[in-house]
Amino acid sequence: MYTLFIKRLLLLVFIAGIWYSGARAQTARLDGYIADAFDRNEGLKEQQIDLNRALYALKEAQAMYLPTVSVLGSYTKSSGGRTIDVPVGDLINPVYAALNELTNSNKYPQLGNQSFLLNPNNFYDAKVRTSLPLINAEIWYNKQMKQQLINSQQAAVNVYKRALVKDIKTAYYRYYQALQGVATYNSAMLLIKENIRENESLLRNGVRNGTALLRAQTEQQKTTAALIQAQHAVTNARSYFNFLLNRPLSDSIIVDTDALTAAHVTADTTAGTAKREELSQLRTLQQVYKLDYKLQKSGFIPKVNTFIDLGSQGFDFKVNDKTRYYLWGVNLQWDIFTGGQRKYRAAQSQAKIQAATAQLDQTTQQLNLQLDQAYNNYQSAKAAYQSSVAQVSFAGKYYTDQLKAYRAGQLLYLELVDAQNQLTNARLQIADSQAGLQIALAELERDQATYPINNLNSK
Repeated sequence: MYTLFIKRLLLLVFIAGIWYSGARAQTARLDGYIADAFDRNEGLKEQQIDLNRALYALKEAQAMYLPTVSVLGSYTKSSGGRTIDVPVGDLINPVYAALNELTNSNKYPQLGNQSFLLNPNNFYDAKVRTSLPLINAEIWYNKQMKQQLINSQQAAVNVYKRALVKDIKTAYYRYYQALQGVATYNSAMLLIKENIRENESLLRNGVRNGTALLRAQTEQQKTTAALIQAQHAVTNARSYFNFLLNRPLSDSIIVDTDALTAAHVTADTTAGTAKREELSQLRTLQQVYKLDYKLQKSGFIPKVNTFIDLGSQGFDFKVNDKTRYYLWGVNLQWDIFTGGQRKYRAAQSQAKIQAATAQLDQTTQQLNLQLDQAYNNYQSAKAAYQSSVAQVSFAGKYYTDQLKAYRAGQLLYLELVDAQNQLTNARLQIADSQAGLQIALAELERDQATYPINNLNSK
């Protein structure tokens, strides 16, 4: 029993060194979870919908270059109103009377004066109109701005992806930390149960009194409560991780604790903030305002479009050679004076350009500060991890020595409990520092925008 106990203890003490062979498999598994989140996460779907909307807006702008074909029709029914009086009889009747006298006949009848309504009665006009813009600066600049807005929305999607990657990694490592906490308390329970068994044996043989046994049972109750709390932490961490992946909260998570390594983690200290999509968004916004400024300045460029109508018009819905027609033309619109409207719009766009430039400078400084803090946090987390590795090794050796002294009757049980608590705390600390180092690295990776978000394949 004692040999088995020592083997288990040594396994727990030195398990931190058995990592490198499985680290790559663990990374691949985590990348698979991230790819799964890219397919499932609801927040990312909303960002993708906004991107699709921007793509449709660009297609709409491109479609403005194409002809527009419309079917137009009208029908009028009228009675009364203004008329046009035509004195046909007054003009023609004298001529017809003279002709009748010359021919001694009544071949030429007398005509009455005519009156025509201005409003056409029972009249229709149906046509197909095709129009096409020939010169229109607004259409060109609108297309360019829509293209820039697509780039901005794509950058927004990538911003969300990088934040999601960091959140998933953080949740994954917190889940690992919670599992390690459960494992640590389970190991502590093994030690406590072994101590209870030995103290019960010593009490039965009259070697020790019941004080040590009571203290061991007290430690068992404390550790049991801590174990329950650690198990709840595992449940909460699993639920949050599955929430990020839009999976059922109770789905299992594969975590190879032996393969998850922090000892070989290194950070890229040369990468800056140049790849941050937030900066790309602001630069794109600058371009949009510059294009809008040019659009307002191009107000003196005339707009020219052409059209052709193919249709039929007549009375009583008759369609024949007399009613069919075509009409072609060219329209010109040249705004020579607009009361300074375009001038003031251009001034507004110029102010927006200046504001975007100032925002870009401020954001660049903030991201550089954030990166500097993230790197310092990484260095601190790395130092804390290295310290915890040494502490768990020392605590394991110290507990082994104290256990030998206690069994030899050279040590009080309180001192053994203190050594046992130091070992438990050291194991909890190494799990915490491992997760802390990985989380610090994930934050540094986020601040440098170095994670390959565009190279993931869904599971």
